Amino acid sequence: MDKKIAKKTWTVKRIATYGGIALLVGFVVYQFIFADRRSTFKTDKDKLTIATVKRGEFKEFIPQTGTVEPARTVYLDAIEGGNIKRIVSESGKMLKDGDVILELTNLNRELSVLQQEASFNESINRARETKLQIMRNDLEQQQQLALIDNQLQILEPQYKRQKQLYEKKLIAKQEFEQTEANYKYNLERKKITYQAYRADSIDRIRQLKFTAESEQKMMVSLNNLSKILDNLVIRAPIDGQLSTPHWEIGQAVTTGQRLGQVDIVGSFKVRVPIDELYLPKISVGLPASTSFANKDYILAITYIYPTIQNGRFEVDMEFQGDTPQGIRRGQSLRMRIELGQASEELLLPVGGFYKDTGGNWVFVLDSDNKAVRRNIKLGRKNSENFEVLEGLQPGDRVITSSYENFGNNEVLILN
Repeated sequence: MDKKIAKKTWTVKRIATYGGIALLVGFVVYQFIFADRRSTFKTDKDKLTIATVKRGEFKEFIPQTGTVEPARTVYLDAIEGGNIKRIVSESGKMLKDGDVILELTNLNRELSVLQQEASFNESINRARETKLQIMRNDLEQQQQLALIDNQLQILEPQYKRQKQLYEKKLIAKQEFEQTEANYKYNLERKKITYQAYRADSIDRIRQLKFTAESEQKMMVSLNNLSKILDNLVIRAPIDGQLSTPHWEIGQAVTTGQRLGQVDIVGSFKVRVPIDELYLPKISVGLPASTSFANKDYILAITYIYPTIQNGRFEVDMEFQGDTPQGIRRGQSLRMRIELGQASEELLLPVGGFYKDTGGNWVFVLDSDNKAVRRNIKLGRKNSENFEVLEGLQPGDRVITSSYENFGNNEVLILN
């Protein structure tokens, strides 16, 4: 006989039990398949800096601070040492080229110059005396030749006349021979004297040339000696404004010591130090902009100094067009040096995030209370923006403040 199986009835308790089990299993399955298992971190939204990605003009520039200097400065360096005897012009005075600034005294130097001047004057006088003696010798030889010529002019007709008379047997042989000997003697004397004169003339020309050159050199040296004393007087080399430290009467000055400078007034340049990392991008002619008294001005690089000190090099910049009114030497000016042409780019404002991410990823808001990590790629940078190459779109909202407290979490919950 078959056994009868009793039919189970669904009580409220049993339905509740099985329903609870089903919900638990469903929750587990949902969490396993659908739930966001990324690590999260809760943070205060008010403490974050959030910027919006947008398109705009990107200018590659570097902000720098330069110092205003005169466009041209001539430094005053002591050529001769000594002690200050007289102060003629004080610092700040407007000078004309050649105006006396300082007078120095150097007794040892002055005495030495006087002694050398006396020695040179003595040598010059000896050279001139030698030249006069050479000229006197020349005149004496010319006088001898003239005297011989005069003798021959007398003897020659006498010799010819007596020769004719002797040939006609009208005078004695002894008388003719005496006249002949006297005539031939003077002819030979003239020949020898003239040869000596010619030889002496060549030597005299050489001696006169040497003496003249020596005298000229000594005159130059004498003039240079006078300049040594002139160097004890410090004069303005150009028109301009004098700038010097404080001087005292009797103060010692050494050779080569810088005594001050004279600046051309009304024309300025700006000396700007720049990090050596930018050296490959810096060239003469690069423009820069600055503001002074609520007005914008344009400058351009005119000179790049070749030396690098403490990781920085310097450039000179000059104003293009108007020069700011009221600007002063030593004043600081903030400026932006442009490194290239402006272009339309996708921009992300700079911020502390870069230190923590290297620009490889950022947190992007996908709602008002959640930000998700996203990989990106950045390009150029200026003091205001990064150039976005990949990973972001216009309108994306990005946390740009520091990420140092976020750890390795991938999602931020914003309270």
